[in-house]
Amino acid sequence: MRTDYPHLAFVVAICFCLSTTVAFAQGIKLMRYDEDYSKLKDSARNPYNTLKFLPLSVDKKVYLSFGGEIREEYGGKINEDWIKDQGFNYSFLQRYSLYADLNVGERLRIFAQLNSALENGSKYGPSPVDEDQLVVQNLFAEYRILKDSPNKLALRLGRQEINYGSGRLISVREGTTVRQYFTGAKLMYATPRFSLDAFVLAADEVNFGVFDNRPSHQANLWGAYSNLNIQQGGNFDFYYLGIRRDNAEFEEGAEKEIRHTVATRYWKSGGGFIYNVEAAYQFGKFGSGNIDAWTMAIELGYTFEETKLKPSVNLRNDYISGDQKAGDGKLQTFNPLYPKGGYFGFNPLIGPSNLIDLHPYLTLSPTDKLSIQADVVFNWRYSTNDGIYRPSGNFNTAGSLSNHRFIGTTYLLSADYKFNNNLSFSCGGQYFRVGDFIKDIVPRWDNSKFFNAQVSYKF
Repeated sequence: MRTDYPHLAFVVAICFCLSTTVAFAQGIKLMRYDEDYSKLKDSARNPYNTLKFLPLSVDKKVYLSFGGEIREEYGGKINEDWIKDQGFNYSFLQRYSLYADLNVGERLRIFAQLNSALENGSKYGPSPVDEDQLVVQNLFAEYRILKDSPNKLALRLGRQEINYGSGRLISVREGTTVRQYFTGAKLMYATPRFSLDAFVLAADEVNFGVFDNRPSHQANLWGAYSNLNIQQGGNFDFYYLGIRRDNAEFEEGAEKEIRHTVATRYWKSGGGFIYNVEAAYQFGKFGSGNIDAWTMAIELGYTFEETKLKPSVNLRNDYISGDQKAGDGKLQTFNPLYPKGGYFGFNPLIGPSNLIDLHPYLTLSPTDKLSIQADVVFNWRYSTNDGIYRPSGNFNTAGSLSNHRFIGTTYLLSADYKFNNNLSFSCGGQYFRVGDFIKDIVPRWDNSKFFNAQVSYKF
């Protein structure tokens, strides 16, 4: 383990100090800035409460909250690029973070967070989602324009993580060691049943070193995301997203890309049934040519809540457009923008572009702390004139050498155990059986295997 960054030792020391006060923990959220510890204002003083609510004024209206995370993961891959005798490769991945949340009265807050993501072991070196040795992950000021009414309005300026909906297009990318962030402005409006965020943001060029990420100095992502909750009727998301990439690469070629996405999502759970339907259409310019792309995702499931093990049976089906003819100047390949990524859950060489998948899965909950999931994913190319893309949406392999659609089948088995609100453990394995497309493009092909184990402590 690397220990050449002083903030890591500080984070470790805090975690051990807190290990005896876990029972007092509040709910920890995916986006750490969403946590609210103001209710600890009049609580008894102990190490945990002091860390989460440290008053800086006599009236306690100015206070600090601290928190962070230690995450350790070991992952192994066999023939990861579907190449026979490529052999075994492993990575030891680490994530460390520490944040401070300064609240000045009821309207102003300043949130700052440092992250360190490290990779050791891989014979190919770290990938961009594995290592960013030290970075300012969040640094923003937020002013609450409307605070004490049912309607809330706030403005957030600075560097910030964002995550919307199911994470299909805009995700913080929790699964990878390096999480995504942006820099810019976001205006947030919310009522008890409706919310609307509008934002203009820039994405940095992420590098491996210490404070060496480079700003783009241009708007890479802009748009608006809304959610409407209908009592007993479910939730509707409506959103528009715009992106700019100056050198976007597809099988069609590499050009400047200005792309617009309009989309909607309907989702509901309760009474055992699970519904999640999402559709998006994309248009814009790729060089001098037009963009005309789309996706449709349907997920249906049912949880037997009163049955032992609480089994949940689910089926997901995705249709994601691909380019119809390489070299004609037009582009039909769907761009997943800034989606979820990671090593676990699907093969890291296949992403949500030019793809059809059929994904049945089963989850079991033997206890309130333990969940087990088994998945099978069948993968096809949507268009035989387009290749396959990585989970990030970046171009992977050209498809012109094969007329076959079927990419392969992924088999997955995973387990998650939550010791308490702070400490969790997960592990899993994946087997990818190659299809005719991979057999055509990889001369000495073989099936790939992957397994991992991860422990995470958040405070």
